[in-house]
Amino acid sequence: MSNNMLPLNMTAVSTETVYNLSYTVIKISVAIVVTVIVAQLINRALAAYFKFATGKLKVDETTYAVVRRLIIVTIYLIGITDVISLIPGLPDLVLGMAVSAGIAAIVLALAAQQVLSNVFSGLSIAISRPFRVGDVVEMENEYGTIEDITLRHTVIRTWQNKRVVIPNSRLSVDTVVNWTIGDLTVLWKVDFGISYDSDIDLARSIILDEINKHPDVMHENNREAKVRVTELGDFAVNLRALFWVADRPTAWGTGTEIRESVKKRFDREGIEIPFPYRTVVYKKDMARAG
Repeated sequence: MSNNMLPLNMTAVSTETVYNLSYTVIKISVAIVVTVIVAQLINRALAAYFKFATGKLKVDETTYAVVRRLIIVTIYLIGITDVISLIPGLPDLVLGMAVSAGIAAIVLALAAQQVLSNVFSGLSIAISRPFRVGDVVEMENEYGTIEDITLRHTVIRTWQNKRVVIPNSRLSVDTVVNWTIGDLTVLWKVDFGISYDSDIDLARSIILDEINKHPDVMHENNREAKVRVTELGDFAVNLRALFWVADRPTAWGTGTEIRESVKKRFDREGIEIPFPYRTVVYKKDMARAG
């Protein structure tokens, strides 16, 4: 009698185990799908609200972007926690590992130090706002517009239309020139070199004339263009032209156009832009001359 019941009990246990396992897998799958759907819906809702709010309220895009990503990350963390709680025995295992693996936690924290540094730097950027999405900045000879700020990195669209991805930890310690904060006007410089035989006053008047004729140069009373002699070089007298323009994106193009127009005027007016040259005197020639 007992021999006949044993296969039936084993079958019943196996069926119950398969049922419980299938039910757990379904719950985990539903939790994952719900988490992803909820995160995507909230992300789209926040994006739509931002577009609506920008039309009526003064909403800072930088703070909004970081806050939105924090909300999405929180939703995924809640979903992961829910999935862990659905797996039998896993919550106790995770708790036991968290209590007993102090050394492993320290090692993990050291390994993730750079990632955590980027995250905290991203939060610091969102709070202190040294630059914002849309600002024109310059860092390490890269000039462009802030396109996006995430928890880990910042994306800069350069004037060449490249996307430079910079970790937030670097932005928190390196020098960033923000051309957008405060007064947008820029004092721009263009350097010229003329020969020692050329007339400095004539060269200065030509440069000032070309600057004042340019439509993008500002002509307020307290922002007049100036030309100064900056150096008596080895083969040229170096002049520096200083003038004001409305903003940094305008400055570079204005400088190139003024440089070209001045070169053409120099050619017509007989102002020489010298090539580098060097005079070599041999000692034996000096002895003969003496």
